[in-house]
Amino acid sequence: MSAKPPRVVAELGRPETPEETAARKAENSRLYRARKTPNNLVLSLIVCVAVAFVIFLAVPRGDMNFDNTVDWKALSETAQTGVPETLASPDLPDGWRSNTAVYRSAAADGVDVWFIGFLTPSDEFIGMSQAFDANDTWVATELKNTIATGSVTIDGVDWTVYDNRASTDDLGNARYALVTTSGESTWVLAGTGTPSEFETLAESLTPTITAEE
Repeated sequence: MSAKPPRVVAELGRPETPEETAARKAENSRLYRARKTPNNLVLSLIVCVAVAFVIFLAVPRGDMNFDNTVDWKALSETAQTGVPETLASPDLPDGWRSNTAVYRSAAADGVDVWFIGFLTPSDEFIGMSQAFDANDTWVATELKNTIATGSVTIDGVDWTVYDNRASTDDLGNARYALVTTSGESTWVLAGTGTPSEFETLAESLTPTITAEE
């Protein structure tokens, strides 16, 4: 049986030499590898996106409610453990919510504070601080060193008023505040709610305040 004659390469008009064959195969390999790298990257990206989409579908999201309100009554019961003083847990009408409730042990000036942040029916904020053995420095810091502007009696309890709503200074939540002291507790209500909302909150605290007298 006769040997198969070498293949004639059209571009050359003759058979390839061994050196030309080796060079052609090497170039083909190089081009293959060059095409394979971006193809693999695209394929990997597609796989990653597909996996991420599957994970997104698999993770339970409930009703997608991102409401960050908390149950201040439940948290007050938890915080009460180990605290000798009675912590306020006011009863408020519908429309009042809380976004934080925390007992801060030895906070500013070493004063222990039970704090509840309330969101009012008008979507404003009033922070209630029940501080124990508070000093004048702590009160002044809470109220941004503002000056009392008057007083008011709410449900039999005398409150000092700090009305800074007309001020152009950046007072944060100290734009309006009510302060009173009973027993070992100093009460500071401060925020951006309306005076009537402050009055509603102050009234809800009367049972706890008068119990300390």
